Amino acid sequence: MRRIDAHQHYWSLQRGDYGWLTAAKGALYRDYTPEELRGQLEECAVTATVLVQAAPTEDETRYLFALARETASVAGVVGWVAFEARDVAQRIGALVQDGDGKLKALRPMIQDIADPRWLARDSLDVAFDALIANNLAFDALVLPPHLPLLEQRLLHHPRLRAVLDHAGKPDIAGGAFEPWASALERLARNTSIYCKLSGLLTEAASGAGAAQLDRYVEHLFACFGSQRIMWGSDWPVLTARASYRQWLQIALELVQRHAPGHEDAVFATTAAHFYALDTRQVARPHTTRG
Repeated sequence: MRRIDAHQHYWSLQRGDYGWLTAAKGALYRDYTPEELRGQLEECAVTATVLVQAAPTEDETRYLFALARETASVAGVVGWVAFEARDVAQRIGALVQDGDGKLKALRPMIQDIADPRWLARDSLDVAFDALIANNLAFDALVLPPHLPLLEQRLLHHPRLRAVLDHAGKPDIAGGAFEPWASALERLARNTSIYCKLSGLLTEAASGAGAAQLDRYVEHLFACFGSQRIMWGSDWPVLTARASYRQWLQIALELVQRHAPGHEDAVFATTAAHFYALDTRQVARPHTTRG
């Protein structure tokens, strides 16, 4: 079975634009490069990845484009743009051109924005309309309190393709299920948003495994079905809890339990379809050129 990782990161500290990434993050506070991940992808038979922004700058998005050009396993990039800039439509157009087919989506870092009602701002309409006009998707990096506002935003833009990162980041370590579960159910029922099976171990206590995630993953499949969920590693953030292979094995166990027979969709075809990935690239081996 071919596999696509729908959510991973690379970063270089010397860039200086990762505001969230400080020495307090421990082992994450260092460079993470394609060379380090390559062997793990090969070991786990992951044939392609979607590279996701980690800094709220357009410069970092262009840095990711450069990595994508040099790294055969990167099939698409989720970038960042200043969503409230007056010239946001032009900025998005420039990123599309610079991405040379690699830009697949844009992601504001909503979880880090001070205003909890940021998604409701009318000033964002132009940016979301530009996403639609450029056939780009929207990656929603939100926390559980943002889910109702995310639902309203998507209802306002019914043609917008969207995916929920990390299942909306439920507080698994704290045992919180509601109101996350009800808000997620409404979001899935009333919109066409997809969901990433990613980031859940990071929201759980250290040492957690399939048993601790089971209730949450069961709810994901009850809400989204097997055709609107895609697996992602969230590497290297994942490494705070587990290795790449360990998370893949946990995810495989959970998918086989809650969506038997749909492993190919969750681990490959849904991401390829949603992000319009070049399937010729997906089939290519993992090598770094240049």
